[in-house]
Amino acid sequence: MRLLAFSDLHLDFDAADRLVALSAPADLVIGAGDFADDRRGLQGIMDRLAPIAAKLLVVPGNNESIDELRGATNALVLHGNSTTRDGFVIAGIGGGVPPVPSSTGRSWDLGEAEAASLLDRIERADILVSHSPPFGLGDAHSQEGHVGSHAVKSALLRLSPSLCIFGHVHDCWGSHGRIGSTEWRNLGPDPVWFEL
Repeated sequence: MRLLAFSDLHLDFDAADRLVALSAPADLVIGAGDFADDRRGLQGIMDRLAPIAAKLLVVPGNNESIDELRGATNALVLHGNSTTRDGFVIAGIGGGVPPVPSSTGRSWDLGEAEAASLLDRIERADILVSHSPPFGLGDAHSQEGHVGSHAVKSALLRLSPSLCIFGHVHDCWGSHGRIGSTEWRNLGPDPVWFEL
């Protein structure tokens, strides 16, 4: 499977247009949240991604809620559940996990216990998509230190997916590595290709 992935568009219409233009050879396109900005502008950016909705799979970020995202796109929205594409099980969870400490009160966040409860329902994943990073992996914020999720990290270690992709922490866009048999990457808005 040829996978194109990104996160954190934050209303960058040019980046959305580039993703649509590049997506033709992709079997699947995954967006790891934060399409909107401060819970505004979601419909406009999702309209730009509409031409690829049939092969687009998304999770909400902390800048849009699950209900807002489901209402703005025909793409498949994952949050605490999974789907199968081309034989690969893809699981996802959205939102800011843990809650964003410096938010303006408009951030769509989950506590660690709520995220763990959602993730515990997932029995298998070849690809784990999260808006928030697993704790200690691509999660070092310049002012707040490690801000990743312990629940996402626990799910990653339990599920051992081939790939874990996320965004959220802008300071770490592009960072990547391996933990056990899992390749992980903090995506950012630039297109990233994977061959699975």
